[in-house]
Parts: sequence; C-alpha cells; structure tokens
Amino acid sequence: MTTRRPTTFVTGNVNKLLETKYILSQGIPIEIDSQDLDIPELQGTTQEVARAKCRRAAELLGRACITEDTALCYEALGGLPGPYIKHFMKTIGHEGLNSLLVGFPTKDAYALCTFAYSAGPGSEPILFEGRTDGTIVPARGPTTFGWDPVFQPKGFDKTYAEMSKEEKNTISHRYRALDKLRTYLASL
Repeated sequence: MTTRRPTTFVTGNVNKLLETKYILSQGIPIEIDSQDLDIPELQGTTQEVARAKCRRAAELLGRACITEDTALCYEALGGLPGPYIKHFMKTIGHEGLNSLLVGFPTKDAYALCTFAYSAGPGSEPILFEGRTDGTIVPARGPTTFGWDPVFQPKGFDKTYAEMSKEEKNTISHRYRALDKLRTYLASL
C-alpha cells in the first residue's frame, strides 16, 4: 500500500492554514502540510496572480502544491481592492476600508477565494474559486483575521469576525473554493 504524501499549502498566514486544515478535514479528509515561501505578488487579475504564485511555489518546492489568494471586491469600485486587499488592509485598516465607499450608492461587495493547485514544476496550475456576496459595514467583532470585521455576508446579521469558526467555515468564500479543491484532490 502506497502512502500518499500530504499536499503542501504555501502560506505564512496561520489563520488561513487553520481554516484550510479545518475545512479539508471534513468529509473525506485531505492531508496537508504547509511551507512559508517568499513569493513576490504580481499585479493583475485574481486569476493571473494565483496562477503565477502557484507556478513559482511549485518551482521552489520541486513538487505539487496549493496556494491561495483572497480578494475583497467592492461593486462601487469595479472590483477593487480585489487581490490587493492585503496591502489596503495593512495601509488603511478597517476604518479606511469603509471610507473608500463614502459617497457611493452601494456598499455591496464580494469575497473571492482562489486556490491554485500545481502537480509540480512545469505543470499549469488549476484554479478553484469560491465567492460569497455581502456588504461592507463598520468593523464589528474580533480584529484578529484581516478584513473579517467589515464583511457581512448576504443573508446574515453578523460579520465574518462575529461568526463562530464553524459557521463561517460552512458559508465562506474559502469554504466554497476548498470544497471544489477537495473534490479534485480526492479524485487524484
């Protein structure tokens, strides 16, 4: 019997790693390990950024891997900040993320998660996307996980930050992308 090597998730974000491990452990469990690599983030669409990052990670590791990119897309701003949300968050914080929408008629937004899987160096990454529609609101809840306090999913009266991990991990953009990735990895 051959034991399958865990799939390597390239991330330095402990919260993303915990969420990913939790979600992938449901149903048919997929075993992952992690590695933090310094990979420059290119500019472009979420899909272009995800493919480039995964290609580079597979080259550096010399084996199969997955990477993840998250975007927070404001309808009023044509999808921005999009894949640059990490830098917006770091620079202007929760209050600034709300201020970007002052004067616009809509606070609608969507969270987009793109997981990329590469079978190894030279292999074109395959993308798995998940999307959750919502609204940008003044920050509520713990501020320990990025922009979660300002994103309230449609149909809920709580922000991601106010939800239990179990509740968030059954409706989130990351869950939706990982559900597709899990199905794919289980078929290998």
